[in-house]
Amino acid sequence: MSGGQDRGDEVRGVLEAKRSDLLARMAGISAAPTDSGGISFGKRVGEGTSIAVERLTQVAAHEQMLEQLAEVNRALEKLEEATYGTCDVCGGEIPEGRLEVHPWAVRCVACATP
Repeated sequence: MSGGQDRGDEVRGVLEAKRSDLLARMAGISAAPTDSGGISFGKRVGEGTSIAVERLTQVAAHEQMLEQLAEVNRALEKLEEATYGTCDVCGGEIPEGRLEVHPWAVRCVACATP
């Protein structure tokens, strides 16, 4: 087995662990109570307002996790396609340092910056 294959197996393990972590965290958010009785955005900050704000925060976090999950899944696809480490937008090489920090990166820094 080659060193490249070992590296691919290591990256695959990291990506699969990240995917499992994201799915578990998303399930925890989805399992949050949905009883919204009394939730309001009145002039006074009360329990209902606090619950509503907390839920909005959970929804935003869930959306961020969905985006990251899509990147993790795409990075796993790229491993299978033997294109891992190349940018999905420009086709250039994603720097090793970026992949070490974010193994699920599918775009180079220039293409990932809005």
